[in-house]
Amino acid sequence: MVDFTQRCSEIEIMDTFSGTTDELDIILQDINRVNRLLGGYNITLSAVFDLISDKNLESYTILDMGCSEGTMLRKLAKEARKRNITLTLIGVDLNTQSLKLAREYSTDFPEISFVECNILTADFSNLNIDVVMTTLTLHHFSDQGVVKFVNQFNKLASLGVVINDLERSSIAFYLFKAFSFFFIKTEIAKKDGLLSIRRAFRKKDLVAYANQVKNASHYIQWKWAFRYVWVLKKK
Repeated sequence: MVDFTQRCSEIEIMDTFSGTTDELDIILQDINRVNRLLGGYNITLSAVFDLISDKNLESYTILDMGCSEGTMLRKLAKEARKRNITLTLIGVDLNTQSLKLAREYSTDFPEISFVECNILTADFSNLNIDVVMTTLTLHHFSDQGVVKFVNQFNKLASLGVVINDLERSSIAFYLFKAFSFFFIKTEIAKKDGLLSIRRAFRKKDLVAYANQVKNASHYIQWKWAFRYVWVLKKK
């Protein structure tokens, strides 16, 4: 039996990926297919535009921490164009291969740029960041890393932080097993998907982290399919 009472600390294969860029691209396509079919992207899109909706700025600068190959940023850019909202979008990731793909796929998006660095140690204080967002990245950190991450970027963002990540549950785990049989091609994506759920969160975990973050109001809500959206608004 798999234990879901505590977060798993086992490292995911993608955290130490050493394959080719083409192999990485295939795996990321698998992951993106899951997010598209299960509505994961819309959770971040809705939360970001809700966060900026009560402001009337000429433009907004959004930082995507752990952007991978930049799919979330391109979806934000497309939606902003539809709404006639001017965005400056910056994607941050430590994986050189992911950013190579991100730049290749984003040539039609001049509003998007990418930075290769460690999201926990990089200094973005010279930038005027309105919103920091992260999608399916938080569960890669230890509890201490989560608290450090959220505090650091709550200080950085003038409006707030948007976090979209997985729920840790047996139902999510076994449903993903069934889902992956039909919709996921690569073994790495299948194995890491299951491990991600074991490394993910229950609401009480997120509430405990939120209690360690100052100068923000917190909104934590469960979303289909087995996701949590955690929005921090600056006070």
